[in-house]
Amino acid sequence: MQVNHRKYIASAISLAALLAVAGCHKKKPAPPPPPPPTVSAPAPTAEITVNPTSINAGESAVLTWKTTNATDVSIEGIGQVATAGTMNVKPTESTNYHLIARGDGGSADATARLTVNSAPQASNMQEENMDDTLFHQNVHDIFFDYDSYEIRPDAQPTIQQDAAFLNQHPNLKVVIGGYCDERGSIEYNLTLGENRANAAKQALVNAGVSPDRLRTVSYGKEKQFCTDHTEQCWQQNRRAQFNIDR
Repeated sequence: MQVNHRKYIASAISLAALLAVAGCHKKKPAPPPPPPPTVSAPAPTAEITVNPTSINAGESAVLTWKTTNATDVSIEGIGQVATAGTMNVKPTESTNYHLIARGDGGSADATARLTVNSAPQASNMQEENMDDTLFHQNVHDIFFDYDSYEIRPDAQPTIQQDAAFLNQHPNLKVVIGGYCDERGSIEYNLTLGENRANAAKQALVNAGVSPDRLRTVSYGKEKQFCTDHTEQCWQQNRRAQFNIDR
């Protein structure tokens, strides 16, 4: 009986030991959650323009720029600037304005070039005594479509060349005559000729010629360059002619 009692006690002790050992094994902790995905900062953008793109020495132009997603913006030769803005510039020589925009997402850059033309050399001939032949070799007439006073695309290069010559001779004054072909009434063509002369004047002003140097007059259909009754002849009569205003 005592032997069985001892076996019972030994079994109970062994069971308790097994339970104690089992209780020492803790559950493994759950793995940590994955890190959130990395969100890249947006890349900066940069834009810069200059207007006009070409000036004469001593004149100024307007620099305009804008950026996005930038925290540090600079223009080479100027320094730190706001993320967007405008500025008058008056360089003494042709200049590239290099804009650099930096941000958390990287950097971006843009460039605008301003061409500075040298001061025109003094003419050997006094402008008030300029020869008409020399003038018309450098300042050419422009022509119009029927019943129109709009500057045609093919006249734009002529306007630019005429303006360049006039800007080299800033004391030279010009009279612009508006002409029409023979069709239509005298009154109608006088108005059309005036509109053509004014359109030519505005085109020169847009190209940089001072308006106080330009005078307009309409000749309507009263002064014909060609008297044949053909389209080729009529085209010669639909013009704005430039002459020295003496």
